[in-house]
Amino acid sequence: METPTAINIHSLSKSYGSIHAVNDVSLTVQQGELFGLIGPDGAGKTTLMRILCGLLTPDSGKGAIFQFDIHTQVNAIHEIIGYMPQRFSLYPDLTVAENLRFFADLFQVEKKEREQRFQRLMTFSRLGPFQSRRAQDLSGGMKQKLALSCTLIHTPQLIILDEPTTGVDPVSRHEFWTILKELRAEGVTLLVSTPYMDEAMLCDRVAFMHRGRIMAIDQPAHFARSFSHELLEIDCDDRYSVFSRLEALPSVKMTQLFGDKIHIAVTSESLFRREIKKHEITLHSIRRIEPGIEDVFIELMQSKEHHEKSGRPGY
Repeated sequence: METPTAINIHSLSKSYGSIHAVNDVSLTVQQGELFGLIGPDGAGKTTLMRILCGLLTPDSGKGAIFQFDIHTQVNAIHEIIGYMPQRFSLYPDLTVAENLRFFADLFQVEKKEREQRFQRLMTFSRLGPFQSRRAQDLSGGMKQKLALSCTLIHTPQLIILDEPTTGVDPVSRHEFWTILKELRAEGVTLLVSTPYMDEAMLCDRVAFMHRGRIMAIDQPAHFARSFSHELLEIDCDDRYSVFSRLEALPSVKMTQLFGDKIHIAVTSESLFRREIKKHEITLHSIRRIEPGIEDVFIELMQSKEHHEKSGRPGY
């Protein structure tokens, strides 16, 4: 049996003057899928999410959330989705319980269901012991869990979260994603944008966005197959100086700082070793490694920019 489709959009575009925030985007997300959207700031992720929520009208293209048209059935879409923007507006002077009950009123949750949902969300979010604490006194991670609980109060079928863990400590990020995976196990569909590549690896599928376009879509573990060069990890002194010198070598096709190391993509490791010997570039170690999702994304972006400069399409 074919899995029902939660999101189905075709050729969506949205511009602000000369800026193409979303440029001819097509995307399908299956019901019950945890789908990740990654890309640099300005890639168009937030604009795309706001279109899907019915907060923005696209300039062109078509789409549906479950069976509801994004152009003509926006009110119906609002009833079945939950949207958590980057800056979710909790009321700082209200307690955890008061915020949750306020959003229950806002979403017109029936009184006979409120207490049951309230207790479930307190347990689900691990906020039960803190329900009398004011929102302004919560940690960053607890505020995000409260924001998610407020988003869930009307039991949406689809949840759209725009970088929900940005600025949150690693332990709280892990707890938050544990909750997301529990929601997926219950059949809820999730569309999540994230700047963290370790979070992208937790998704069923991931789409890379860059300059308003979808560059690639696949399962996170499969992206390494699309990496087109050999990837080396370099350990050296004076990384910034060495970085510039490596970037200029003919065999080097991509360079990126990764912590205290340098990742480079080369056409041939043997050729690269001859070049550094010729140019007297001193390195502590050279190690062949498997590309990660971030390496693939950087290669895609640099390839796109190279094709644009040469006047050819990047995909």
